[in-house]
Amino acid sequence: MNRPLEPGQWIGILGGGQLGRMLAMAAARLGFRVHIYEPGANPPAGEVAAELTTASYDDHAALKAFAESVDLVTYEFENVPAEALDLIEAQVPIRPNRRALAVSQDRITEKDFLRDIGLDTAPYAAVDPGQPDAPARLAQAMAETGVPAILKTRRLGYDGKGQARIMDIHGGQAALDAIGGAPSVLEGFVNFSREISVIAARGMDDRIACFEPGENVHKDGILHTTTVPAQISRETRERAFGIAGTILAALDYVGVLGVELFDTPEGLIVNEIAPRVHNSGHWTEAGAVIDQFEQHIRAVTGWPLVDPLRHSDVVMTNLIGDDLAEVPKIRAETGALLHLYGKAEARPGRKMGHVTRVTGPATDR
Repeated sequence: MNRPLEPGQWIGILGGGQLGRMLAMAAARLGFRVHIYEPGANPPAGEVAAELTTASYDDHAALKAFAESVDLVTYEFENVPAEALDLIEAQVPIRPNRRALAVSQDRITEKDFLRDIGLDTAPYAAVDPGQPDAPARLAQAMAETGVPAILKTRRLGYDGKGQARIMDIHGGQAALDAIGGAPSVLEGFVNFSREISVIAARGMDDRIACFEPGENVHKDGILHTTTVPAQISRETRERAFGIAGTILAALDYVGVLGVELFDTPEGLIVNEIAPRVHNSGHWTEAGAVIDQFEQHIRAVTGWPLVDPLRHSDVVMTNLIGDDLAEVPKIRAETGALLHLYGKAEARPGRKMGHVTRVTGPATDR
């Protein structure tokens, strides 16, 4: 199916978290109906979707019924089991495509892919903590990457989870103990002045449109703020756009992609990619003529992309756990766009919402 979807047709979304919720809201604005598939009970996206299936990813009957009910499937997170995707794709298109998921699900596969298309990454080496020779292999990996370094699980880690820092050559065993037996990758530290990210989209007509890079600050492994414009040169900005375009084209990608980059004295280094809408792109709701969620829906349904012009300088701040206590004060702020995710329980490290503050008309640093 290469014809654009029409209003009234159905989009299936795998995953019912806040990203799925915001995708569903954007789809509804364009006249589409949304069916969410989510294993967990009472997901945030279920509150704003026309249909909700609550079932596991190994429930073949539920997956088949879900696929039969929609005209297109997209996803809000990358760790969907391959067998579930096989069942869905036999009946309905999945966008972005399966290759993008396969690349992003494994950190070593991702870094190999980036290197193969001519992009720079941090030094890295494979480590399998479950093997008897893991300490020796980790020592060899540290010699290859240098220390300090960080040991990360190859799959499933996010927001600082599944990671252990190694500050010197004596810290290897503690990192192996912390990571458990999961196959891992050791990444050498990068000397960077700032982390930036680009939210980019590619349509079914191969057109690419990039939002301006945002400058990111993390706390405890979780994104804290994204500031736009980033304090980078025009040359660095154009290079970031070029990197995003190279990745999109190499994957034959359709949809929105997040690309995290380190700005270093030697140039931009790719940290990781996310084949979906991205936390660091939430600023687009208040700072650009189109937000990342509508751009994604446009891309996967075959609608034309919108030139994502930025009209304001903004700072997006995540609201994590007890940050919800700040909501009454935020509600009274002029120029603050508050977005809450409808999660019933605030827990440490849990993303409960975000606020984007407009700091003035668009400037160019």
